[in-house]
Amino acid sequence: MNFNRSGASLRGAFVAFGRLVRPVNCLMMGFAALVGELITLKGSLPMMQSYLLPSILGFCTAFTLTGGSMAINDYFDRYVDAVNEPGRPIPSGLVKPKQALYLSATLGSAGLASALLTGFYVSSSYALLVAVLSFALSSYYNAEGKRFGLLGNLMVSCCVAVPFIYGAFMVGVLPSLLLSVFALMAFLSNTGREIVKGIADVEGDKLRKVETLAIKLGPEEASQIAGLFYVLAVTLSVIPVLSAMASLWYLPFVVVADVGFLLTAAWIISNPSTGTARRMKKASLLWMFMGLLAFVFGATLPTP
Repeated sequence: MNFNRSGASLRGAFVAFGRLVRPVNCLMMGFAALVGELITLKGSLPMMQSYLLPSILGFCTAFTLTGGSMAINDYFDRYVDAVNEPGRPIPSGLVKPKQALYLSATLGSAGLASALLTGFYVSSSYALLVAVLSFALSSYYNAEGKRFGLLGNLMVSCCVAVPFIYGAFMVGVLPSLLLSVFALMAFLSNTGREIVKGIADVEGDKLRKVETLAIKLGPEEASQIAGLFYVLAVTLSVIPVLSAMASLWYLPFVVVADVGFLLTAAWIISNPSTGTARRMKKASLLWMFMGLLAFVFGATLPTP
């Protein structure tokens, strides 16, 4: 037996399945759930230690459900990827379509099991309910919802915002007003980014028959709507300050994020080209990360 060849084959399969589930995305969603928990506990690390098991289970829930969603996304996109991205695991032949389905089902089941155990630990059924609805929504989006343009964008944004809310359910309480505002800000800013992605992906979306705003209304109008969502997120960001729900540590990070989102809106509206959209969707991730830092520091650190 050629052990070197067998080892290389196993490594290749491992890499292929890793590319299928997109571990960076999974880590981001797991981290978002922990951030939601940290905000709920007002930055109390001793309290987080007392909820160590729910924290681990919550992270696992967000991680595995995201991975399951990514796998089923590649399953439904396999014919388009064969044209646009033939190097993806399924069209390249590294992963069979049925294997992607099995992987999605396995990861989804693991995530729901983690949510069930979380609910047992904190004596609440909300964790399982939110996990079930989130995974169902993401699966529906991958199967059918992405064809619906703006409605599909809103579905994705719901899935991005849910982990923050889920953080509260990890400790058995309902989300606070502050956490809800943060989740809504994430929802609005991500919707803007999804519309910008539609401008960047016009050619590929035409093949998929996806009715994005960029295809239905044209890049110019789509860019204006994307800008509106960014502006709404920025407008909402002043509420934690005006209501004194967040400390002054919130300000430096949210100012950077707000300025970034406003500049992104201005750039995409002034030049709604494919190249600009690709740059702006990447820049939006940076502003969203700065917003995440604002959430964490503003909710957990006292005003100096």
